[in-house]
Amino acid sequence: MFRPRFLLLSLGNPAPYYETLHSAGHFALNSAQKALRGSQLPFTYTDLGGKKCLASLTASSSSPSYIMIQSPTLMNVCGPWVAKAYREQLQMHNLKPSELSLVLVHDDLEEDFGSVKLRKWKASHRGHNGVKSVNASLKPAEFPGARWSRISIGIDRPEARDQQSVANYVLRRMTRYQKDVIDAKIGPRVIGCLRSLQDDWEEDFDKASSDP
Repeated sequence: MFRPRFLLLSLGNPAPYYETLHSAGHFALNSAQKALRGSQLPFTYTDLGGKKCLASLTASSSSPSYIMIQSPTLMNVCGPWVAKAYREQLQMHNLKPSELSLVLVHDDLEEDFGSVKLRKWKASHRGHNGVKSVNASLKPAEFPGARWSRISIGIDRPEARDQQSVANYVLRRMTRYQKDVIDAKIGPRVIGCLRSLQDDWEEDFDKASSDP
């Protein structure tokens, strides 16, 4: 029986930068777990990719399988860990790349704060060092049939566009208002993106099953 499975990996930074704008992907994943209202287990620490990280699993066998994991590494060098964690999940669950859709959840300087957008894997990284690191470490040719996507979380952008101003901005601690917006509004939008991916996947599966 066909059952969509998704591995959601959020990119961000560990402490002391966990609560910064650059870690908006982590907070979006926390909000998504809450939005699933009991069908998704709370985040707990687990060993994955050689590091301790926060992970959440689907609680019900009747719902789509969501594995939510927050990258525990520094944003700019997260690619090797993401690649290792993805391979481990495939092996752990005895799945082919075509059976576990990888979805990166990350912040986006080019979008208004609170916006949530589904992006194709090959869409521009827009200078995002975390996405660039993952692209350098995960080669689609090594994972036949893989379905990879990205969900971006808008965090606005500083007026000054020099490298130091941008770095200072993304490492700014989120305000209480910003945290509340993500907690209340972003999760349902992330789930909406996932359901869109699920619909496309099921449609492709139905077409393949009906082909002579």
